[in-house]
Amino acid sequence: MTQTSGMGAMWLHKRVLAASLIGTAVEFYDFYIYATAASLIFPSLFFPSSSPSAQLMASYGSLALAFLARPLGAAVFGHYGDRIGRKATLVTSLMLMGGCTLLIGFLPTYLMIGFWAPLILCVLRFGQGFGLGGEWGGAALLAVENAPEGWRARFGMFPQLGAPVGFIAANGLFLLLGAFLTDAEFFAWGWRLPFLGSSVLVILGLWVRLKLTETPEFAAAQQEAPPPAVPLATLLSTHLGAAIAGTFACAACFAVYYIATAFALGYGTTALKIDREIFLAIQLGAIMFMALSIVIAGWWSDKSSPTRVLAWGCAGTLVMGIVFGPLIGTAALLPIFVALSLALFVMGFIYGPLGAYLPALFPIQLRYTGASFAFNLGGILGGALAPIVATWLIGAQGVAWVGLYMSAAALISLAGLWWTSRS
Repeated sequence: MTQTSGMGAMWLHKRVLAASLIGTAVEFYDFYIYATAASLIFPSLFFPSSSPSAQLMASYGSLALAFLARPLGAAVFGHYGDRIGRKATLVTSLMLMGGCTLLIGFLPTYLMIGFWAPLILCVLRFGQGFGLGGEWGGAALLAVENAPEGWRARFGMFPQLGAPVGFIAANGLFLLLGAFLTDAEFFAWGWRLPFLGSSVLVILGLWVRLKLTETPEFAAAQQEAPPPAVPLATLLSTHLGAAIAGTFACAACFAVYYIATAFALGYGTTALKIDREIFLAIQLGAIMFMALSIVIAGWWSDKSSPTRVLAWGCAGTLVMGIVFGPLIGTAALLPIFVALSLALFVMGFIYGPLGAYLPALFPIQLRYTGASFAFNLGGILGGALAPIVATWLIGAQGVAWVGLYMSAAALISLAGLWWTSRS
């Protein structure tokens, strides 16, 4: 390889990794600002009720709605991603996702337009989820299908790093708003700014992605044989076992993430009466442990295998789930920080390897559909009901059971990993 071609490959890799990271950063930014608003703002502004807990449950229901839309998005975007290509599909999914987030920032409240407010909010949330259904799978393929030999997991970790990046952007913005606005200003109009600010990240993501070419592995596969007419039908008829196992393998990461973020924020600020800015700061510190473990997991997965790292992450979640609830239940800041940091650190070892693990389960011309479908069905299994079930468990059994929910999700993921390792 000449020096010129080597420099060209280096710049291509940098552009690819930036595009995959920015896209998933936008995804998690959009998802987390909604999760934060669903915990702090939407219950009173969009879901009127005589009971604060009923308001919170209804708001979490709208949060779960996007998880139901994500497999539909995975089927549609996966269809075109496997037939037309990764680039065009990723651009479209990013525009849909960002457009719905932006419109939420302009949405009138219940006091302004009555029941139309929660209805439109749910429609936009569904659109968010539909766009997100095609985002992660395409970003993961963009990274791993451009990776040099022996670097697939480390390239595949860059879409995963978008999660802490998006979280930090969302959480940091809410912290700044809390510092400069009164509660009255924040609830009146300040909560809209994070949704409007999403447009900046979307424009940046589009600018990077429009400069990309198709991945070399997909282009080579297109030359060898025509793509399946209906990739989802082919997936379900020939690789159903891999899709189910991949779905199970994803369950734990979603359960941990939404318990440690959306649920913890709602519970900490309402039941434990911890100041909103203080709790956001605790979560901002805890997410750094997730970023660290994703990097470690990417390196470790290339040195061993993604399946092995995922299994160790799930085993760690089993133990973490036992101590999580009691630590949160102390209502003291240091134990809560330890609980959240431990949960998110362990999650990095489950989430980090997924960018390399899921695409490897499927042939090239079914990868977009297969990886997206498994990832987003795993979101329903592990994450859609997590804040709702956690809230119910506290009322029925106490806060200690919240951690056991994550341990149960880890057992499901271990079953999926066992199935793929033996096939």
